[in-house]
Amino acid sequence: MKDLKYLAAYSIPLAAILGLFLKGNWAFFTPIFAFVIIPIFELLLPVKTENLNAEEVTIKLKNPFFDLLLYLNLPLVFGIVGWFLWSLSWFEYSTAELVGLTISVGIAVGGNGINVAHELGHRKTRWEKILAKILLIPALYMHFYVEHNYGHHLNAATAEDPASARYNQTVYSFWFTSMFRQYASAWKIQLDLLKRANKTFFSIQNDMLFYTIIQLLYLGIIAYLLGPFAAGIAIGIGITSAILLETINYIEHYGLSRNKTKSGRYERVSEVHSWNSNHVMGRVILYELTRHSDHHFKSTKKYQTLEYHDISPQMPFGYPTSMLLSLVPPLWFAIMNKRIPLEMRPAG
Repeated sequence: MKDLKYLAAYSIPLAAILGLFLKGNWAFFTPIFAFVIIPIFELLLPVKTENLNAEEVTIKLKNPFFDLLLYLNLPLVFGIVGWFLWSLSWFEYSTAELVGLTISVGIAVGGNGINVAHELGHRKTRWEKILAKILLIPALYMHFYVEHNYGHHLNAATAEDPASARYNQTVYSFWFTSMFRQYASAWKIQLDLLKRANKTFFSIQNDMLFYTIIQLLYLGIIAYLLGPFAAGIAIGIGITSAILLETINYIEHYGLSRNKTKSGRYERVSEVHSWNSNHVMGRVILYELTRHSDHHFKSTKKYQTLEYHDISPQMPFGYPTSMLLSLVPPLWFAIMNKRIPLEMRPAG
């Protein structure tokens, strides 16, 4: 019965569905749920640091329930996006409703699209990796698969990593630097992979080229079937989900850094190079993404078996609450800067 807690991860897309069904002021229910109601629950519910024992890990790895929860997000996410875009052709929304529902659907795509794609992208089976790439389509963020798996996990908590926020960098600055640098990094990684394989730019192995074509086709099909306005809303959904992702990226490694060894290389990524949170609500809503320290320590671990490490830097709040705090830089710096290990803080 305890495993049923992960059903709470469906609460954000269900909030978006509620907004789509009821309309009016309910169009804004999803952002209120995600960044007001959930943070309140995070403050009220206990923080749990317990880890599974070896027997429990074995049982959970054999239980298909945890994988099924991820797979069901595929029809759920595309169903929500499709419903909203299709409804534009027959329902006359007010401007406020359009704004609210675009943000709401974008949050659902970010939380249950990109986040689940992140989990599946680290799996070993090819078909799960394909599912990950498909889930990134409505976010228009397919390059994330390349940059995250071949770039971020290698360069996390270094100046070379676009997805690691620097000390005293605001989240607003980070949105721009991370988005543009990650896209450029994904292309650089792709071109390097092609060069090593002695393949040309137009090779079938150029995933970034195919991702570009797929995303343009996605928008083109929407424009053809539902009109250019619907395609514009689809872009708005993608931008919203990308901002959600980048805000999560911001808090995951903010101010943390790896030292260089005598050889000039960075020390190995360890449990101290990512922020960890054991707040229950954030953990289940985001499929244990908040135990990010262990994820970087061993990225192939499935979400249901991620562990807490005492040496990991701890966030005072869960991820949803921390994302909200990051939007107020002076408050964020006042709370987080003093929690950064002394050896990682800039001199002076």
